[in-house]
Amino acid sequence: MQEHASAVVIGGGVVGCSVLYHLAKAGWKDVLLIERSELTSGSSWHAAGGFHTLNGDPNVARLQAYTVSLYSELEELSGQSCGLHLTGGVMLADSEERLNFLRYTQATGRALGMDTEIITPSEAKAMFPLMDESRFVGALWDPVEGHLDPSGTTHAYAMAARKLGAKIELRNRVTDLSQSPDGAWTVTTEKGTVRAEHVVNAGGLWAREVGRMVGLELPLLAMEHMYLLTESMQEVREFNEVSGRELVGVIDFKGEIYTRQEREGLLLGTYEKACVPWSAKETPWDFGHELLQPDLDRITPSLEVGFEHFPAFGRAGIKQIVNGPFTFAPDGNPLVGPVQGLTNFWCACAVMAGFSQGGGVGLALANWMTEGDPGHDIFGMDVARFGDFTSLRYTNAKVRENYSRRFSIRFPNEELPAARPQQTTPLYDIMVRDNHAVMGNSWGLETPLWFAPSAGEAKDDLSFHRSNDFAHVGAEVRAVRERVGVTEIANFAKYEVSGPGAGGWLSRLMTNTMPKPGRIVLTPMLNHEGKLIGDFTIANAGDERFMVWGSTAAQIYHMRWFERHLPTDGTVRLRRFGQELVGLSIAGPQSRAVLEKLADIDVSNEAFRFMDYREMDVAGCPCKVNRISYTGDLGYEIWMEPAYERTVYLAIKDAGSEFGIADFGMRALLSMRLEKNFPTWFAELRPIYGPYEGAMERFVKLSKNDFIGMSKAAEEHEKGPKARRVSFAIQADDTDVMGDEPVWATVGDVDHGLVSPPHGYGAPRFDASGAEMPKIHPQRDGEWRVVGWVTSGGYGHYVDMSLAQGYVPAAMADIEEEGVFEIEILGKRRSARILTEPPFDPQGERMRG
Repeated sequence: MQEHASAVVIGGGVVGCSVLYHLAKAGWKDVLLIERSELTSGSSWHAAGGFHTLNGDPNVARLQAYTVSLYSELEELSGQSCGLHLTGGVMLADSEERLNFLRYTQATGRALGMDTEIITPSEAKAMFPLMDESRFVGALWDPVEGHLDPSGTTHAYAMAARKLGAKIELRNRVTDLSQSPDGAWTVTTEKGTVRAEHVVNAGGLWAREVGRMVGLELPLLAMEHMYLLTESMQEVREFNEVSGRELVGVIDFKGEIYTRQEREGLLLGTYEKACVPWSAKETPWDFGHELLQPDLDRITPSLEVGFEHFPAFGRAGIKQIVNGPFTFAPDGNPLVGPVQGLTNFWCACAVMAGFSQGGGVGLALANWMTEGDPGHDIFGMDVARFGDFTSLRYTNAKVRENYSRRFSIRFPNEELPAARPQQTTPLYDIMVRDNHAVMGNSWGLETPLWFAPSAGEAKDDLSFHRSNDFAHVGAEVRAVRERVGVTEIANFAKYEVSGPGAGGWLSRLMTNTMPKPGRIVLTPMLNHEGKLIGDFTIANAGDERFMVWGSTAAQIYHMRWFERHLPTDGTVRLRRFGQELVGLSIAGPQSRAVLEKLADIDVSNEAFRFMDYREMDVAGCPCKVNRISYTGDLGYEIWMEPAYERTVYLAIKDAGSEFGIADFGMRALLSMRLEKNFPTWFAELRPIYGPYEGAMERFVKLSKNDFIGMSKAAEEHEKGPKARRVSFAIQADDTDVMGDEPVWATVGDVDHGLVSPPHGYGAPRFDASGAEMPKIHPQRDGEWRVVGWVTSGGYGHYVDMSLAQGYVPAAMADIEEEGVFEIEILGKRRSARILTEPPFDPQGERMRG
């Protein structure tokens, strides 16, 4: 066995082999994969082998599309067949709500250039005649679906990697990992040791055990997953003979099942509610090419629905039942990327859909390792999206929930209950018991969303339309705009940066000039390619100390970046507070009057200006106070240790009673930020956008000292952005945008260059007679075509408008005329117009007054 490698990949499943291939393709020839047994020995060998491109996260969907498009190239390079069956697939809706979900899915795919189509049950039956069309109301056709040979595909990656110079070591378990002071890793195996600059954990079922070798508890769990293989079926043979085609793949949401043709029979798999974890605490090293004991009783409810929806199943004999373990993260997406606090230790695990996502995971990770950036927006797969709150028990509960809901509708206002509450603030009981708050999960923290008039009404009625919270959120918004409101803002990330080098270090990371003592700035942060990777509020607290606030869900993501760029001379100290610092915000025209009753210093407009920072007592408690508010109104953020929060909150409520103070939640806050055209991190601001595309130019100071990404930002400024963030007012009825919907425009033949071209890699669709139907163009309709996409939206209660933000070609960003734009919402295109000024307080007089 070789003694040195630039990178060691641990694990020989489809993901590990993909990482190895992509590293070799990127030019790293000295790369080694080490597998404890044989290739595919974990989950890959018994996988059902299905693949598809649709995903709830459009950025993950892009990488899935890459994975599928890679297979023909992989076959050609390796000489190994992947056993590709590009059949296309349909998702079946048995109710109007599920059909609404499919309409939304189609719309988000349209914005990516995906060639999907809503079809009738009879059209679906033409492609899958075993179904009872009377059980369904519609379906979504996706031509880029199918299945393949899991073993052949994994070996194709491996053979291609070998041809490019990579090495593979089989039957050799890794037993230990250690890192020397110079950063090199020692990989100890049963056959010797290898020194490596990088280690990739692609351990699959054993990824937790590999992580524990370096003190890491990864949030993943293996679940038992069953599918059935039928005997040869006459109905399948007849369809193949008559049509000359294979049956398409099918997902039946009601039955929680998927099915496809397997030889002359069918494969049927379930994601049952009564799901069972496998080896919840430790994965035995001696597990390999074994299957688990089947349990038909557990999947009987799904099978009963399947027999009703697909009567031929009930007449088919069962040839084999396959029950094997697959690993899942709490949200069902992979864990990919470098681990915060470790150097050159990478994850590529929890990839349950390895044949849909494995190629994209390998590409992104190889880019990251060789170029310093994944080259794609992969936050939905980034291992840094989870924090300390994802303990073993939390992970196990959320994975079980995610598995059992894999084919369930996720409504835009749905908050999932498993493992909650995990983190709470000192106000939790007051919010729930006394204020009747409907709570949401914000990175593991319970956060008020809206307030009901009674305990019995404190729940969301799940819907794709405006729901039972609508009137109450509207009342909260009006209370802030007309009087004063208070909300909890503990769900922000909080940091302290101190030391003699603190100001210079922050200036190097951020695009804006650092504030003077007692002042605040807002600033983006860019990567080396000039793309947005952060959006922060920074206050100069004096004495070489800065307070920094950002997105809570990006805490580990940002800490990883901060630590990567910290000076080694000790001149900068960095602290992440987590829930050691909590906050309250008061906002509205009477908010100053409330603060005056609680403060012992002058807080007049002259003494405490907009964008000022003060450390002061509030209600006799030591606090850090920003004169700023995400509502866009006069307001203050008040930060304190948790021990003081109840005192300060109760004092605010008492002081504000004479002004009609009201509690307001996150939904009201997000409504008000839309009224001000304020962007949010993860929606409008992401690593696929530059600062000028994101309309953040007033916070980018190209004339200051050099900052990371400055040359790329200057290039974007000089050439002009290709796309531009804009705000829309939409003529909606009872439904607002949810995010990722397509923006249509009637623009002639303008080259917009935003929406990806439709996939040319798909199966044909045919009608009930078996005749092939012409392909639609999902981005065109006469003079109309898709030019952009929505990033977020909702209802602006005070301005009485349905609002959205999104991206369009920069040349179109100033078109305010009616009749130019439409936004597709649940299958209907709604007239929309660009708002070049915020609909509320466009000059910003309220927040400065």
